[in-house]
Amino acid sequence: MSLRQRFTEEMKASMIAKDAPRTSAIRMIIAKLKDTDIAARPAVEQVPEEQIIAMLRSMVKSRRESVEMYTQGGRQELADKESAEIAVIESFLPQQMDDAAMQEAVAAAVAESGATSIKDMGKVMAVLKGKYAATLDMAKAGPMVKAALN
Repeated sequence: MSLRQRFTEEMKASMIAKDAPRTSAIRMIIAKLKDTDIAARPAVEQVPEEQIIAMLRSMVKSRRESVEMYTQGGRQELADKESAEIAVIESFLPQQMDDAAMQEAVAAAVAESGATSIKDMGKVMAVLKGKYAATLDMAKAGPMVKAALN
């Protein structure tokens, strides 16, 4: 089942269950997806799954930043709302690699790219992004690659 179909099915299920916060979060995801589709219109009618996953990751990232700001500002109720949205969005993302699997992926990418110094970090990151874009958190992979090349 594609992500677009999952959004629709989950929306129906949350509406039937009268789960207002989940319904609201899924509506927000669908609206953002429509915006992304419209922005890509001249080239493609609908963005591919990879772009949808990237869109979801950016939504999670912005909400994590909001949670941090709300917590610093003493607005815990807003931080809790954002955290609940993060949980809904992450339910649509593929399972992330754990640290051990990330280390193995980084070692394989270093070997495959033939990287020998920190100057070759871009090559390694390109290999990682090409092979593991959906399941690898690139923000965590960067420091691991840097450590492997030092």
